[in-house]
Amino acid sequence: MFMIKLNNIFLSLLPQLDLHGYDRESAIVLVNDFIEENTMLGKNKVVIIHGIGSGIIKNTVHSTLSSNKQVISFNLDRTNLGCTIVNLQIKNI
Repeated sequence: MFMIKLNNIFLSLLPQLDLHGYDRESAIVLVNDFIEENTMLGKNKVVIIHGIGSGIIKNTVHSTLSSNKQVISFNLDRTNLGCTIVNLQIKNI
């Protein structure tokens, strides 16, 4: 229980993108823009909230992340399957 609370506190400090209510096409644009902005800001880890639902937005997010060259890796949050944690390459300006 204590570890779950620590994990939630940690994740709440990261930049987040909430995609609730968006369609697939909007999600693709928003995810790519979010990744671009955060790599330029020097953020190496972000959270994308896609919800659970039928999995359409989650699958779209994961597909988009797979094809984005600024993404090192990503995985579902173990304590909240409606979130994906993304590790980014930092841009050298």
